[in-house]
Amino acid sequence: MRKYDFKELGLENTREMFKRANESGYSVPAFNFCNMEQLQAILAACVEAESDVILQISASARKYIGKETLPLMIKGAINEIREQGSKISVALNLDHGKEIDMIKDCLDYGFSSVMIDASKYDFEKNIEITKSVVEMAKEYGASVEGEIGVISGTEDEHTSDDSLFTKPHEAVEFIERTGVDSLAIAIGTAHGAHKFKPGEDPKLRLDILEAIKEKIGNFPIVLHGSSSVPQDYVKRFREFGGEIKDAIGIPDEELRKASKSTVTKINVDTDGRLVFVSSMRKTLAENPKEMDLKKILEYPREEMKEFYKKKINSVFKTK
Repeated sequence: MRKYDFKELGLENTREMFKRANESGYSVPAFNFCNMEQLQAILAACVEAESDVILQISASARKYIGKETLPLMIKGAINEIREQGSKISVALNLDHGKEIDMIKDCLDYGFSSVMIDASKYDFEKNIEITKSVVEMAKEYGASVEGEIGVISGTEDEHTSDDSLFTKPHEAVEFIERTGVDSLAIAIGTAHGAHKFKPGEDPKLRLDILEAIKEKIGNFPIVLHGSSSVPQDYVKRFREFGGEIKDAIGIPDEELRKASKSTVTKINVDTDGRLVFVSSMRKTLAENPKEMDLKKILEYPREEMKEFYKKKINSVFKTK
């Protein structure tokens, strides 16, 4: 049973957001969060950069916050930026939804967008499952993101095997048969901090992206696993007691090229975690007597805001 309409929470779906982005030649940032401070940092960055934003939350992050708490948390945060006079558009997207019942529950609780990730199945099964979610989401007016291709995870080895990348002709068929509003493709990005090994030259398969664009025009394309893993924050993480392997992400220049093409949504999660946690480690180490959580969390929140504001201006705003 529907408990919240996403419009009542101050949210929008992604359709008009993507249309504006494609017409003006930029990408919409999709930033993951799992607590109030990260949410505040993301919205503050987007307000200052005057950028629309897609707030992303995983099933585990939703469980952590609480499904009853999350909608009111979102509504309150949006009310705050409206009081400041900001008119940026905000969507709330379920990231990598895999279970139909859970996706429906998110729609019932006011999500304006959902991702159905059935990419582990064969092509026909993926289409079948994705199409069923598209039909279900129509009742809510919510938008749907699908995925084809293999986007590796934190522990997966980076590879250039063409069989893992999205095939342009399959992208066309998938879009036509499912009715999705956007499509996540695999062109060399990866989830987690360890996307490439030291000594590798991180490059996206922009040739595949261009081939897809030739077939589908300006249909909204999504890149997952697009954190840059800034080395100064990796250094800070280690300096203040953190343990992390050599972590190399996707260079901003590669993301700018993708954004100038047909990519309309770029997902960033690891960067937010890295900036926030490394900065929290720093403030705890430098203030060993501090017990006021407001003071402890204020610095990492500000660091995350500034990082994302710079990233929006350097990567997403390509016009």
